[in-house]
Amino acid sequence: MTDTQATEVAALADELVQIALDQQPVGASLLGIRDREDRLPDYTEAAEETLRARVAAIAARADQIDPSTLDHNDRLTRSVVLQGADAFLDSLATRDTEYTITDSMFAPAIGLLNMLPMVSITEAAHADGYLTRLRGLPEVLDALAERHRAGVAAGRTPVRPLVDATVAHLDRYLADAAADPAADPAADPLRRPQPPTDSGVDAVRFEAERERLLAEVVRPAYGRYRDVLATEVAPQGRPEDRPGLCWLPDGESFYAGMVRVHTTTSDRTPEGLHQTGLEIIEGLRREYAEIGARVFGTSDVAEIFDRLRTDPAMRWRDGEELLDAARTAITRAEKAAPQWFGVLPSQSCTVQPVPDTEAPGAPAAYYLPPALDGSRPGIYFANTYKAEERDRHVAEAVAFHEAVPGHHFQLTRAQELTDLPLLRRLSPFTAYSEGWGLYAERLADEMGLYSGDVARLGMLAEDSVRAARLVVDTGLHAKGWSRAQVVDFLRANTTMSEVEIRTETDRYISAPGQALAYMTGRLEIQRIRAEAEAALGDRFDIRAFHDAVLGSGALPLTVLDEVVRDWAAAQP
Repeated sequence: MTDTQATEVAALADELVQIALDQQPVGASLLGIRDREDRLPDYTEAAEETLRARVAAIAARADQIDPSTLDHNDRLTRSVVLQGADAFLDSLATRDTEYTITDSMFAPAIGLLNMLPMVSITEAAHADGYLTRLRGLPEVLDALAERHRAGVAAGRTPVRPLVDATVAHLDRYLADAAADPAADPAADPLRRPQPPTDSGVDAVRFEAERERLLAEVVRPAYGRYRDVLATEVAPQGRPEDRPGLCWLPDGESFYAGMVRVHTTTSDRTPEGLHQTGLEIIEGLRREYAEIGARVFGTSDVAEIFDRLRTDPAMRWRDGEELLDAARTAITRAEKAAPQWFGVLPSQSCTVQPVPDTEAPGAPAAYYLPPALDGSRPGIYFANTYKAEERDRHVAEAVAFHEAVPGHHFQLTRAQELTDLPLLRRLSPFTAYSEGWGLYAERLADEMGLYSGDVARLGMLAEDSVRAARLVVDTGLHAKGWSRAQVVDFLRANTTMSEVEIRTETDRYISAPGQALAYMTGRLEIQRIRAEAEAALGDRFDIRAFHDAVLGSGALPLTVLDEVVRDWAAAQP
């Protein structure tokens, strides 16, 4: 390896991660990278063309470097750069800004409304940048409106029911904020950026300007955006019997790209993924029958599903009970972790409810990693909206997936690998991260973390959802399924409640391919582990294996396979 080539690989990795942060500067702030505090995403077509050219140039330069001249770490970095750049280009090619309109964080306009109030303020520059961002929101929303118009003109239209849901979401936001300005998400005392007393910020003046901007700039801008959606975009939207990418011009190639992005493989096809999902669903029936017989006294899977959906004992009393259960499960997992991991994250995971303004369209739970600057811990957000309708039995599996030993371990460990390029610490390879999260649900059973058979039924229920995702995501975007077909399939093959089925269906419509990552990644990690166990026999150490899987940052699955093979070969 030459020093020049090693330097070039590191430089390319740094360039690519900076492009990603330029594309999503608010996300950069949430990660604790605070050099873009006054910036917002640029959703114009010209900006996307510039990004495309920058990324393509990086890919071309990385391709010219001979991997045989690099050491192990730089070879990995080169692979991450190449696959990361390809994923970036595949994502840009879908032109999803034009037609991704929904009432959740998957849509740019609603995502900004949810994310901005989560940005911490610890110094005057952060406060100034936050106010600048509020002033800039009208330009962002105008750009989104223009992209939607362009999409309509080109036949790349959104899904009408999701547009209607977004309009209703914005109507609630504007009405609630008009009746009580404190109801604006940015004025939510649980989330609003509050400068500490030693930050050098004049808190009184900051809050006054923030409230003025929300009333005079932000809410009027969202009101205009809402009107564009209602009057210009919604009437052109696709009906709910044509929600998939396959109904759009070039939709087949768009979806092929997203399959590559979210599986990090080149050999996975929509048809193959569809069949894999069906096979896993069938195989799970045996486990349901065995555990269901102990819990409900029946091995009939349909009856077990019905009991899980309808038995009042399977629902929460209220949101506080839901949150307490999540905290208890995570604490139990943290105590057991040293027997299964050699290296542990340096900080614990906190638990908070999904903010009320976001909750109706949000998933059941999600994880926000810690800020790199230490200004915010890792947070497990549990959705307490309509808690009395949410499933008790899945709570532990979800907590193990999102927090410990799942995303909190994986993402926090990656951040702490400070000897790696930043790209390797932050790379959003979904199949790796979500595959690890789903692997963690089954690992938790090995670790003895589930409180009983009801919670194990929840583990199976989550497996059913992830297997069903392979079926319905490909059904929607490759086979032309209607929204009703997805709802019916999920109702027949998962234990999800109606409120979650509706939310999940809209999620799969809004984020094509993302749902494929979970089971694809889990199956690959399990395969890699089985091969390592077979190769090492009695020398296999589960703690060392997990450290190897988590010790190189997020990786494409093909590269993870290489890393573990090298680790196994090096064991004494």
